[in-house]
Amino acid sequence: MMPPAVVAFIGLGSNLDRPVRQVLTALDELGRLPETRLIRHSPLYRSAPLGPLDQPDYINAVAMLETSLRAEGLLDQLQSLEQRHGRVRSTHWGPRTLDLDILLYGDQRIDSERLTVPHPQMHERAFVLVPLHDVAPDLVVPDLGLLSERAAAFDDPGLQRVARDHD
Repeated sequence: MMPPAVVAFIGLGSNLDRPVRQVLTALDELGRLPETRLIRHSPLYRSAPLGPLDQPDYINAVAMLETSLRAEGLLDQLQSLEQRHGRVRSTHWGPRTLDLDILLYGDQRIDSERLTVPHPQMHERAFVLVPLHDVAPDLVVPDLGLLSERAAAFDDPGLQRVARDHD
């Protein structure tokens, strides 16, 4: 028997190999994962890199999915998608073709060797909170509270909305 569907939020980021196209293609592919439906996604945003500053800016977005995959099964699918996009894990917070993070998985708290949900740094990152607010403004985030209150107070002048046709 299939587990009940859960709403999950996925953070997307790319700063290599035509990042706008990487993120747009990944959004399309998220909707084609097994037992998963893309409900909606945020606009794209440009943000300065975390970590090493000698890398290009990132393109970020957030997707809202409905999935019957268990959290670790969803993680497996996301990592497989990253690999198909040429993701190489060489430098922590380094440049990448595609980064997919499970931000929230229903209202579950997960702390395993492979996965921590809610995503541990999401509350510190405008490039996550602002697009998350775009797709779910009334969302209550565990340990954060009402997202609309948090996102309204989170101002990052380096975060810029991107036109879809800009690469």
